[in-house]
Order: sequence, then C-alpha cells, then structure tokens
Amino acid sequence: MLATGTVLAIGLLTIALINPEYRTLCLWLLTVAAAFLVTGAIRVTVDQRGVMVASALLPVLRRRFPLHRIKQATAQWTRATEVGGWGYRWNPGLSAISLRGGDALWLSLANGTQFVITIDDAESAAALLNSCLPQKSGSQ
Repeated sequence: MLATGTVLAIGLLTIALINPEYRTLCLWLLTVAAAFLVTGAIRVTVDQRGVMVASALLPVLRRRFPLHRIKQATAQWTRATEVGGWGYRWNPGLSAISLRGGDALWLSLANGTQFVITIDDAESAAALLNSCLPQKSGSQ
C-alpha cells in the first residue's frame, strides 16, 4: 500500500504540474493517495494497558483500546473478505484494519462490538491481553 500510495501521489502531482486542465481533479485525487500512505504501514502495540493501533507515517491517527474496554481477545486466521475488504473498515458491530489476509487479533469490546487487526503473532498478543484482563470470577 505504501508503494501504491507513493506512485499514485507522484503520478498525480506530475499530471497536475504538466496539465493545468486536470490540476483540480488531480489534487482532489491526492486524498486517495494519502489514504494509501496513511494506512499502508500500521504500528500495533499490545501491552498491559491495552491495544494501540497507529499509522506509522502519521502517529496522531490512532485508535486506543484500554483494558477496561476489552472483554476478550482471540487470534484467528482472517481473510479480508471476512471483515469487509482491505484497509480500514467500518461495519455494524465490527471495525477492522485489514492490510493482508492471515493472522489477526480479534477484540471483543465491552460495548458489544468487535475490532480486528491483522498482525503477526496474534496468538501471543491475545494471550498477553487475556492475561491482563480482570478475572470474571469477581476477584477484583
């Protein structure tokens, strides 16, 4: 996605500079290139505080899931079609960042929705999160 966004941005800027007739259209289409660049590299942090997903290029674009919002974490093999396609997806009851098919961390959230992110070693991430979650037996 990074390569696609870069090539698209360079191409659109070149066309905008060469041909003034298409300048406005090209500049509007740069938002598509920006979307590819922003979602093309994602950094996922899983620790005792919860989960944070951020764009590697624009770290201010991020989602945080503190432990109190997470009911359970699981890992499963996921295809992009299962979550609505590639990129950032919003569906009723399910949000996802799917950059590839494969290992994915599935978060069941306290509000009844799910969040999915495709990451390497989702099993370890789910185990860490579940070990940090308060026990359901009322011990806390």
